[in-house]
Amino acid sequence: MLKMNKFFKFCFAVILILIIIYLCSLVSFIFNPLLSFISVIIVPLMLSGFFYYLLRPLVALMERKKMNRTLAILLLYVVFGGILVGFLIGVWPSLKAQIIALVDNAPAIFAALNKKMLELEQSGFLEGVFPEGFNPLTTLTEYLNRGFTFLTEYVVNLVGIISEFAIIMFIFPILLYYMLKEGGKFGELIVRFLPNRFKEVGTSVLGEIDSALKGFIVGRVIVNFALGILMYVGFIIIGLPYALLLTVVAVIANFIPFIGAIVSSIPIIIIGLIQSPSTAIWSLVIILAAQQIQDNLIGPYIFGKQLDIHPITIIVLVLVGQDLAGIIGVLLVVPVYMILKILISRIYELFFKERWEQL
Repeated sequence: MLKMNKFFKFCFAVILILIIIYLCSLVSFIFNPLLSFISVIIVPLMLSGFFYYLLRPLVALMERKKMNRTLAILLLYVVFGGILVGFLIGVWPSLKAQIIALVDNAPAIFAALNKKMLELEQSGFLEGVFPEGFNPLTTLTEYLNRGFTFLTEYVVNLVGIISEFAIIMFIFPILLYYMLKEGGKFGELIVRFLPNRFKEVGTSVLGEIDSALKGFIVGRVIVNFALGILMYVGFIIIGLPYALLLTVVAVIANFIPFIGAIVSSIPIIIIGLIQSPSTAIWSLVIILAAQQIQDNLIGPYIFGKQLDIHPITIIVLVLVGQDLAGIIGVLLVVPVYMILKILISRIYELFFKERWEQL
């Protein structure tokens, strides 16, 4: 009888939650201003959180050296401003030249790619690789056309992109400054709202979340930087065209766990195939070798067990994140999953573990 009462209480609570969600959907216009605000602030907030975890150890180190915290933050801004200027002077011209060359040569690249694929198809090589009835040339052309349509839409909306970029560049440094200056007080504010008996646990949970996010973000930057160096050196050795541009794209895409590495490999192999089949094969070898070094040597040393997530779980998370919120969802889904995993495990330990184990 007691178990039935608990069951009915649980069902009643679920029904109430569903009713509340339904009622909120009927008055969605009330939440539209909030959603608009979130859409404006989400990217600057993501960037601020990203750089907060990168720069916080430096701010703490400078503060331990008896430097004023505000002065330390401003000094870091000056240093990174200098790094940005150095990038614009030293790296951007080469990167820009490769981007312009790739755009100018796009028709010739497509023509060369079609020619290579036709040669492979006529040689019978593709028949042994792909199943009967599957035409890789048609499929590849279809996906490439989708990609160019996507890029064309972004170029058409260039004014909107520039305006959004200006807003991000205005809000981001301000948010980052206050996060670096007052970031430690945010956790204290959350704990203050908890009942006294949960304050110690709340502090521990927030510390665990903070440690997980720090390990994930800092580790991802280090791992991607190492991957970029390995790939760029390899591409230079084999003489791959647009080596710098393709490496930058691969490093950025690799911030999307697991899937990003696969997606970024496609243009590299295509450019290699246009030059020669052997270049495409060597490009693939370099990608696989760099990924293996990253996953088996650098990654475990940097991440330890902080990113103990199965690859299938990551794939499902990325697909769900993309479906819910596009590229923002893809970038946020793994950190959000890590936070929820910590919260749910601690809630289970606090309220359910002992009771359920006695059943």
